[in-house]
Amino acid sequence: MGKTLFDKVWNKHVLTGKEGDPQLLYIDLHLIHEVTSPQAFEGLRLNNRQLRRPDLTYATLDHNVPTVDIFNIKDEIANKQITTLQNNAKAFGVHIFDMGSDEQGIVHMVGPETGLTQPGKTIVCGDSHTATHGAFGAIAFGIGTSEVEHVFATQSLWQTKPKNLKIEVTGQLPTGVYAKDIILYLINQYGVDFGTGYALEFAGETIQNLSMEARMTICNMAIEAGAKYGMMAPDDTTFDYVKGRPYATNFEYDIDAWRELYTDEDAEFDRVIEMDVSDLEPQVTWGTSPEMGVSFHTPFPEIENVNDERAYNYMGLQPGQKAEDINLGYVFLGSCTNARLSDLVEASHIIKGNKVHPNITAIVVPGSRTVKIEAEKMGLDKIFKEAGFDWREPGCSMCLGMNPDQVPDGVHCASTSNRNFEGRQGKGARTHLVSPAMAAAAAINGKFVDVRKVVV
Repeated sequence: MGKTLFDKVWNKHVLTGKEGDPQLLYIDLHLIHEVTSPQAFEGLRLNNRQLRRPDLTYATLDHNVPTVDIFNIKDEIANKQITTLQNNAKAFGVHIFDMGSDEQGIVHMVGPETGLTQPGKTIVCGDSHTATHGAFGAIAFGIGTSEVEHVFATQSLWQTKPKNLKIEVTGQLPTGVYAKDIILYLINQYGVDFGTGYALEFAGETIQNLSMEARMTICNMAIEAGAKYGMMAPDDTTFDYVKGRPYATNFEYDIDAWRELYTDEDAEFDRVIEMDVSDLEPQVTWGTSPEMGVSFHTPFPEIENVNDERAYNYMGLQPGQKAEDINLGYVFLGSCTNARLSDLVEASHIIKGNKVHPNITAIVVPGSRTVKIEAEKMGLDKIFKEAGFDWREPGCSMCLGMNPDQVPDGVHCASTSNRNFEGRQGKGARTHLVSPAMAAAAAINGKFVDVRKVVV
């Protein structure tokens, strides 16, 4: 019987253990940041251990970093976490993309941009959105702090192999509808747990026609579907993206092996979901979970359970309203889901020549300094600033409110991030997940509009 893409990569990394039992996997790349690494480094010190492979460990600063006046960190806890990572990286010989450096940024953007993320690798990070890297045909997943220490010490990790779920996406995306809408719709339709216990493989003509940046958007939110892993088969689009990047060594040698990374025709999946995007509409979340979302013209659903009731109360909304009825106050363009160059370019097309609505506070935060530098070369910063956006320094920013960028209590925010939990973007913040184009159009109009009528 043939093998799935996931099975092929998994099996090549098993050091010991029988299938069905926990197996010890070799880890090719370990990405770290300032929030989930301090205790792991301290564990090494307490046990008088060194990193097994410091050359396969890379650090960046992202969660706590200010996006204004970046070297003036006023929060004591944030400052301690940042300086602790800087000191640990030096002490243990870890390469760090430090504050203000050209390669610093959100961890799930730094990996692909530098060429560290490559097909066929196993990649871990102490962050739940590590599945992002699966867009390259890698097995990538988030881990906890104790697991971070385990990888530090052994360059391996015990894992139980999941089942396989194929998501076959077909049809041509309508104008004004994007990768973000695909994954939001899937979660809206199937819930935040349909991927639990599975490795998701996104396949089909629609996926094959997406750019790498769009593919990363989809895999980024696999965790919001309950899955640890989201993958896509690498192809020429993948290889062209990786080629020539600073850490993409031995490219011509690797590409032969990468071309073998696909699901065999006779491979069997444990479950298959089919989706035709031909009539897909822009998506907007109304509640406090990514599954609480609707297509743009669809009224918010009736209350079916206590979670719905709590979400409506928290969000200050009610059944029967529509996305255009939401009283927006903030717009956030950023996060590891949608702060790549193509996201900013798409948003700039809508912003150019317009002004941010007087009722809106709008900020744009490039996900990495690489993106910021390239965007500024293209003049995107001028477009945003002339429209009334704040143009910020790179970081996780308002995605999680672990830094000075937070949405005020009770204010509705159109956000290109990945989670709309209670308090995610600040105490009492009301988050609505959308594509960059939807967020940009909302900034100009002061409310959600059908972006399909804006994009030409």
